[in-house]
Amino acid sequence: MYYLFQVIFYQPILNLLVFLYNTVSFQDLGLAIILLTVVIKLVLWPLSKKSIKSQKALQDLQPKIDDLKIKYKDKQQEMGRALMDLYKENKVNPFSSCLPLLLQLPFFIAVYRVFRNGLDQHLDLVYSFIYRPEFINSIFLGFLDLSKPNIYLAIMAGLAQFWQAKMMMAKKNKNNTTLVDSKNESMTAIMNKQMLYFMPALTIFIGITLPGGLTLYWLVLTLLTILQQSLTIKEDNNLTSKTIEGEIVK
Repeated sequence: MYYLFQVIFYQPILNLLVFLYNTVSFQDLGLAIILLTVVIKLVLWPLSKKSIKSQKALQDLQPKIDDLKIKYKDKQQEMGRALMDLYKENKVNPFSSCLPLLLQLPFFIAVYRVFRNGLDQHLDLVYSFIYRPEFINSIFLGFLDLSKPNIYLAIMAGLAQFWQAKMMMAKKNKNNTTLVDSKNESMTAIMNKQMLYFMPALTIFIGITLPGGLTLYWLVLTLLTILQQSLTIKEDNNLTSKTIEGEIVK
């Protein structure tokens, strides 16, 4: 199992990073990491897009879900069936947003292992057709050592995580026209608010213990996800508007 992971994920990512390091000006590891992140994001773009669409679909249904929870407050079985009918009617799979994220996990683990193990220690895994440098200079922009933890990169990664979550919640609040009292706020909404602050804090806490290179990767990946999230939501909104206009014309 470990051998398959190394051949399919670890070694290709290591080689791509070394190739990019050899290619960029001044052999800057930070620039190579940014380019590596862009490549991985493009590869995983369809999966991420599907995940974002699923999250948005679930959020659009949240007012109806809250109504069902109130209607079947003491009837758990009936509420479960009603929820399944609601998902089926709107062609929404509540678990489809998680699967793409799970499929992205091996890539993150591979990148983590590349930086945890140290680039110089595994240059023997570089393919024969890629130039193998004697060592990898871990300094980014002339002053950031990406082989060591960096609190500033960790904070920026946490802020980016907060921005991403806040953007999705803002879209939800904009689409949710149902006014509910704060005392009757759904458990889902409460958990979303908690996660809004918990995940960025966790990102910072973990980030300050990881090599700066991995934290930079996570920061750039989050920023690219924010961009994709914005484009995907805009695309869906435009499609919805055209559908409504078409129905009006009919």
